[in-house]
Amino acid sequence: MTTPEPTSMETSEPAAKRSPFLEALGERVRTLRSRKGMTRRAVAVAADVSERHLANLEYGTGNVSVLVLLQVANALQCSLAELLGDVTTTSPEWLLIRELLSKRSEADLRRARVQLSDLFGEGGNAQERKNRIALIGLRGAGKTSLGQRLADDLGFPFIELSREIEQFAGCQISEIHNLYGANAYRRYERRALEEAIQIYPEVVVATPGGLVSESANFNLLLSHCTTVWLQADAADHMGRVAAQGDMRPMAASREAMEDLKRILEGRAAFYSKADLAINTSGRSEDQAFTALRTSVRQHLQMPG
Repeated sequence: MTTPEPTSMETSEPAAKRSPFLEALGERVRTLRSRKGMTRRAVAVAADVSERHLANLEYGTGNVSVLVLLQVANALQCSLAELLGDVTTTSPEWLLIRELLSKRSEADLRRARVQLSDLFGEGGNAQERKNRIALIGLRGAGKTSLGQRLADDLGFPFIELSREIEQFAGCQISEIHNLYGANAYRRYERRALEEAIQIYPEVVVATPGGLVSESANFNLLLSHCTTVWLQADAADHMGRVAAQGDMRPMAASREAMEDLKRILEGRAAFYSKADLAINTSGRSEDQAFTALRTSVRQHLQMPG
């Protein structure tokens, strides 16, 4: 049995004490309920929660559990992300676009992304995009060593984006994170990438391994560069970094290999958006370079 809706006194907690997040969440619940044409009582019954509990949620005074939120989302026939403020739920156009894309394959979504990029003028010059070679992948993939050799072979400049980021910030990458946080780092990363795109019509760029984690920066890279994923298995990544004398991955955790595997698995879907992929595992540096050189020269339609 549900309880009656609270009176105005019961929900009159001073606004200063309310969480802005909970207030916004409550507003979304009310909006979705109205959109579905459901009374509060109907939603409470469908969600198997008390009407008082639902009212507190809608007024931003109830800090409900995730399971209750999931029950409310099911009752409103929406996703939990929609309740929590997914940007693709903020307007009818977003919802219609999301519906059009929701059941498409990865290949279809890629074509849509490229066409949207061109439609909104985000794609840049096609020839310059072709001649900017950006190497992506985790640390230890060989982006610096292979990138420098590729640049020398093509006659292009070579830059390490991490070094450009440090020049913008005036300190090392680790200090950026420690002093200013991840958001500041991503802003420096964006500035460094934008400047590289503006300055170099032909270049080989070694990118930080985590760049793909920031969708805005990764979109910029994909739109303006030919991207090459230097693949390797987790053991090779770890061994190469350690061989360079950098023991930070080992020191950070006793389960460093498992951590590395999870990072690689989490980023692989993003790395796979690259135009080209070269697997460097089981290959010497010379063998990996030969494979990279051949693939890039074929892509650029340059003689081998």
